[in-house]
Amino acid sequence: MVRRLRKQGISNEHVLRAMGKVPRHLFVDDARRAQAYADVDIPLGSGYVMCSPYVVALMAQVLDPKPGTRILEVGTGSGYFSAVLAEITPQVYTVDMRAEVAAAARTRLRALRSPVLSRTGPACKGWPEAAPFDAIVVTCAAEGAPEPLVAQLQNGGRLVIPIGHGPEQTLNCMRKSSSESGPRLRSVTVSAKIRVAPMVCQPTR
Repeated sequence: MVRRLRKQGISNEHVLRAMGKVPRHLFVDDARRAQAYADVDIPLGSGYVMCSPYVVALMAQVLDPKPGTRILEVGTGSGYFSAVLAEITPQVYTVDMRAEVAAAARTRLRALRSPVLSRTGPACKGWPEAAPFDAIVVTCAAEGAPEPLVAQLQNGGRLVIPIGHGPEQTLNCMRKSSSESGPRLRSVTVSAKIRVAPMVCQPTR
């Protein structure tokens, strides 16, 4: 898988090492484990999917985490992306709107002794009690950057978020800066088209 990711243009060594260490097959059902390392999305039920290794690696590379980076992930899903990020920095927080999804992810992460902290709550509200964050990555699509997430981002921090509600979304990376009129986001990079589920702001059970 890592060799394939290199050929696909993933060059961040932190990301590649993390992807090579986290056992991806432990984050999917037994019936789908044969697909775990293939470059495909894997259905998780309840409308969730585990994004392909390339999309996970791309989002991580655009986020550009370093050891010590304080990260908020919005949309826990299986917990796999959280585990990858935690191989790079132990300060990873993740929030998901569905209690049963968050609980299942916590079980997998604890089994791996991952330091990720997780909670259930509205995706667009983030985790204000743990803010500010050096970086925020959103794994679900939105029409724009939710203001509560922007407020929780450290000045100079990065927000990586898929924008759009069509069959494909554009992965955007923006950096927060301050001005006399208040905080604003400046586009840093616009990456490849990806496919993720839309953001839902109300928690469900």
